Amino acid sequence: MKTEVKKQLEILKRGTVDIYSETDLIQKIDFSYSSKKPLRIKLGVDPTAPDIHLGHTVVLRKLRQFQDLGHQAVLIIGDFTALIGDPSGREKTRPQLSPEEIKRNADTYLKQVGKILNLQTAEIVHNGSWLSPLQFSDIIKLASRVTVARFIERDDFAQRLEKEIPIGLHELLYPLMQAYDSVMVNADVELGGTDQTFNLLVGRDLQRAYEMTPQIALTTPLLVGLDGVQKMSKSLGNQIGVSEEPFEMFGKIMSLPDKLMKDYFILLTDLPEETINKLLGPTTHPKEAKITLAKEIVKIYHDESSADGAARQFDRVFSKQERPEEIPVVKINRSDLSDDKIWLPKLLGLCGFVKSNNEARRLVSQGGVEVDSQKMTDPNLEIMLKSGMILKVGKKNRFCKIQIEEK
Repeated sequence: MKTEVKKQLEILKRGTVDIYSETDLIQKIDFSYSSKKPLRIKLGVDPTAPDIHLGHTVVLRKLRQFQDLGHQAVLIIGDFTALIGDPSGREKTRPQLSPEEIKRNADTYLKQVGKILNLQTAEIVHNGSWLSPLQFSDIIKLASRVTVARFIERDDFAQRLEKEIPIGLHELLYPLMQAYDSVMVNADVELGGTDQTFNLLVGRDLQRAYEMTPQIALTTPLLVGLDGVQKMSKSLGNQIGVSEEPFEMFGKIMSLPDKLMKDYFILLTDLPEETINKLLGPTTHPKEAKITLAKEIVKIYHDESSADGAARQFDRVFSKQERPEEIPVVKINRSDLSDDKIWLPKLLGLCGFVKSNNEARRLVSQGGVEVDSQKMTDPNLEIMLKSGMILKVGKKNRFCKIQIEEK
């Protein structure tokens, strides 16, 4: 194996679960290197939500690795497939989004993806440009190239059938649409999380049906979230958003279970594995390793100065039990008060710390709320508000400063 090919393969295999197949990938890289022709690396993203989190970045970082090695990144914005909703890993049919929602989400996606990819050199396309014009006769012809048996053998569909959970006919079309994307962009390699394995392999099948060389399917792990159990997801509240402020991002990473540190180092940073192994070895305290991890990740999505500042602030707030230098201000309208008093759970809601009064009551009862450095434990308490008052909430030491505004 040529030295350059071996070097590329070593880089690309980091944080990879499966390659279908590694031998074919080696041949493609070798041909690319010899012919000076970049491989076309496809990644499709459906803009089903406005924000992306670190779980999404695992596969995006893999695409960036291909970019840095001189290959052509092809980012497909699934404005059409998002209308269907990817059934992968789902126990029920996804609610369908409107075209307006999809467009709004896509606009924010690109801005955030730009924190990882080089958008100047990436080829960015929308699959609605070739899927929308298809006639019904085209779809029949396309559907004739795959079998129902092939589709219902996938685990999530099989499990839903066994549990008698309905499967919409449109859901069966989703893998076919994604596979057709591979045909249209002439993909050499398609990337996806392990939950996308079936879809990626259908892409290989469809390319063969169109007498094309089948793409390599390369999968990456699903990042476990802050709870240490389930994959990172906004709906589960265990996510770290790429647009979060440096201190918030840093603090969330510091709350990460120790057992997840290696995966986070490997999948979310560029530190050499030798360095990672040393940080996670017996000579380094886990807290110091986690500080390094947090600084590395904050540096990627902000800058080194922000990472250092977040580390100093974290030390001040959590280690030295001091207040942060900058505390967010929450404006309270005097019309929300009765004789300048307010029920404490209501105040927590107005400050954005809780989503319900029950959650607020529980937080206060457990001693998780301080007002001007005094712990509050009575969930029925009404407190006298004044501008400049400081609230400290929860184990993560979230702060806010009250500013009362007149009617």
